[in-house]
Amino acid sequence: MPLEGLITLMPLTPDGLAGGEYRMKKLILFAALVLFSAPMAFAQTQGSCVKIQSGTILDVNGVVITTGYDQWGYNYQAHMFNGLYDNNTRPPVPVTTGDVNLSMKWSDEWLSNLDCNGDHRLDRGLNPKTGASSGVSKGWLTNHEEGDYTGTDGEIHHYTYFVKIVYDNGASCATGSDSCLWGLYTIIEEVNNDPFGGFHGVNRDSLVNPAGSGFWTK
Repeated sequence: MPLEGLITLMPLTPDGLAGGEYRMKKLILFAALVLFSAPMAFAQTQGSCVKIQSGTILDVNGVVITTGYDQWGYNYQAHMFNGLYDNNTRPPVPVTTGDVNLSMKWSDEWLSNLDCNGDHRLDRGLNPKTGASSGVSKGWLTNHEEGDYTGTDGEIHHYTYFVKIVYDNGASCATGSDSCLWGLYTIIEEVNNDPFGGFHGVNRDSLVNPAGSGFWTK
């Protein structure tokens, strides 16, 4: 629950990875999945990559990934999640009620819908030309939260929060920028609307030019 009407936001990644304590929304700690995997020493052409339809690609719990939305709200084929906030971690029993909805979208470089290195997992940092994956999520990710919380006044308050995160290979973190996230990423846009908490619209301090996701995708 919120503390003093404020919550701590932790941007999430596909499969529920949260990286470090963040600014404004939910004070929740996650048993997070790792954003990186070991780089592969070999590569295949995309023509020999395995698709989700094969039934051989697994999630972090060893469950076969399928096309379309799964019971948690993930659609890995379409690079998106739409569901209850607490389902982003893929708990053993999906949550059916909650006060916060979460929508995530990500680029193919962040988490592809292919297995090109033969490890039965979706590839991160996939080069579409060579089929090689770096094992590091690149490109961009967005989180969009919408929900309600009980304020210090005892009343229910509504909020929305949007964040756009991109891979910059640690450039912003190297300079000590407030937009630094998870060591290799930067926040290029935040929009927080929470009247009771005193937040209204775009956070100009974290707005990066250009803020368009396409600029950060190879």
